[in-house]
Amino acid sequence: MTSTHAFWLAGRQATGEDTYDVTSPWDGRLVGKVSVPTDAQVEEAVAAAHAVLDEFAATPAHVRAAALDHVSKRLAERTEEIAQLISAENGKPIKWARGEVGRAVSVFRLAAEEARRFNGGEAQRLDTDAGGQGRLAVTRRFPKGVVLGIAPFNFPLNLCAHKVAPAIAAGAPIILKPAPATPLSGLIIGELLAETELPAGSWSVLTVTNDKMPALVQDERLPVISFTGSDKVGYAIEASVPHKHCTLELGGNAAAVVLADYSSDADLDWAANRIATFSNYQAGQSCISVQRVIADASVYDRLLPRIVAAVEAQGTGDPSDDATDVGPLVSEDAAKRVESWVDEAVNAGAKLLTGGKRDGASYAPTVLTDVPAGVSLATEEVFGPVLTVQKVDGETEAFAAVNDSKFGLQAGVFTRDLQTAFRAHRALEVGGVVIGDAPSYRADQMPYGGVKQSGVGREGVRSAMDDYTYERVLVLTGLAL
Repeated sequence: MTSTHAFWLAGRQATGEDTYDVTSPWDGRLVGKVSVPTDAQVEEAVAAAHAVLDEFAATPAHVRAAALDHVSKRLAERTEEIAQLISAENGKPIKWARGEVGRAVSVFRLAAEEARRFNGGEAQRLDTDAGGQGRLAVTRRFPKGVVLGIAPFNFPLNLCAHKVAPAIAAGAPIILKPAPATPLSGLIIGELLAETELPAGSWSVLTVTNDKMPALVQDERLPVISFTGSDKVGYAIEASVPHKHCTLELGGNAAAVVLADYSSDADLDWAANRIATFSNYQAGQSCISVQRVIADASVYDRLLPRIVAAVEAQGTGDPSDDATDVGPLVSEDAAKRVESWVDEAVNAGAKLLTGGKRDGASYAPTVLTDVPAGVSLATEEVFGPVLTVQKVDGETEAFAAVNDSKFGLQAGVFTRDLQTAFRAHRALEVGGVVIGDAPSYRADQMPYGGVKQSGVGREGVRSAMDDYTYERVLVLTGLAL
């Protein structure tokens, strides 16, 4: 019998009246039952967070840092157990699940470090004009209010960590809503936070269903919303609460550009292997998964067969197997959508070089060329293990092809030329440019976010802390400066 997982209400475990099942996308087995908060319990969590706002903001930095350090250490101690849980509920290959736990360990450690040095108080002389003689401004940051963190299914632990850890580090209470498909990893964070001495009410992990979200989004006691998910849902949230502060980490159709100077056999082997790996890791269910390859005509004919071979070498199958590189998508419906988009492209004239087959929730790693401009694969985020390759003539055309998208999250540029790297940084309409590697690289401390329909605001521990807080100036008068 599978036990029912309680949620975390103002720092304590609680159960509601209803439950829902969490099943494995790989084999459909029951992974766990999750209790759903009642409306009254959700209200209790929000009221508790709002009530503790001032107390938590005034909590000493060492208390918040110690709690974050504790979670980091406990995640590390339980790496294998948590990785198995991620793999079971998400379908993520176990090797990638272990990597996700490692990243969450880093997020909480980085947040502990930032908690100790955040809000140092910048002093600014105001006697630069006569009217400011004897005056000094001290600027500090204070929480904007309670944070509502809405996390997606694709990184069920680490993207929960990216909501929770910066909020605690900044002294902002947080209510975390994990994705209904993958709530168990987020509940682990609650379990570890409960072992700390943080004030009651400063955090909750509520396994509410999506139909309950509009009421939470509209609640005036939750003035900060941090959402990671689809552009459609994200912009609907923002439109519904234009007076609130919304950080939106949305979709992308990330491009990897291979330029003419990246032309040795070693260069092309590296590019092909990195592209193949990061178009298929997480079964392509990453906002910065490689979806588009834009290759200079001078290297295209040598690069394309390398990419196809590297994609075909990706090991598929049971996510619990250490040898598996590509597991299932989160659901059979998700795989059917990917299948329909590939079929649409092929029927419109695209050439299928490998893959293109679905088995339940699994979709074979796929490469296409000659994809027509108007089809879904060319305009939308596929969020699956599908890669398109196109030929261009020169850097200018390559960069224009990257920008020919409604999204702008990250791009990778394979070049060895420093001037080209700086031109790419200036020209590409994205939130991040990665030189010499796929666009899928993310360090958890760096600013992360996009432009255009890839969202607004930035994550990354310090960036999120800035996002959750605002500057308040203190002017001191009558000083002998």
